[in-house]
Amino acid sequence: MSRTTNRTDQRDTPNRPQQAAAPATSSVPVPAVAQAGPVSHAIFRVARLHRMIAGQLLRPLGLHLGQELVMMHLWELGPQRQTDLVRLVDSDAATMTRSIKRLENAGFVRRRPCPDDKRAVIIEPTAASQALRHEVERIWAELEGASTGDLTPAQQAETLHALQRLEDNLARTAARSPHDAPEDAPEDAPTPAADADTTTG
Repeated sequence: MSRTTNRTDQRDTPNRPQQAAAPATSSVPVPAVAQAGPVSHAIFRVARLHRMIAGQLLRPLGLHLGQELVMMHLWELGPQRQTDLVRLVDSDAATMTRSIKRLENAGFVRRRPCPDDKRAVIIEPTAASQALRHEVERIWAELEGASTGDLTPAQQAETLHALQRLEDNLARTAARSPHDAPEDAPEDAPTPAADADTTTG
């Protein structure tokens, strides 16, 4: 009676590259195809959670995600032309107009004609917005704490350095092909332009 063995003849098994291991913890499932870009998928996951938490923190103040960035620039720089605000937050004219309209209705900004350019509009923060400033500062600190958790100061510095390098890499790529970018970004694109008020009404 012949004896069988469970040993596999390794000569018949081709060497295959090991797949990148999925992260130990992930807020959403990581598709197999996305393992070709583990850093890119990690950025997607982190940005998604960061935007979600920021939106939750800002909602009680009556702010849409991204409007706090507009207010930050107005508090720091004073009255600005609306076109300059578009540049400062890397937005677009239509999105900024919608955002300013909502901030004006809430009493946080006012619009006035530009004395030097009849086509331009000056946006300035109201006195009422100063109370909002303290709340935004508090929320931004809370968001920072939620993001960094128990990271040491050294680890936070390393994270900032890595993020800066990623930003530089992506900025160089974007600058090399400005005409190849789509004219309209997806509604949920994680960019300041998309974040600064994507809802209607």
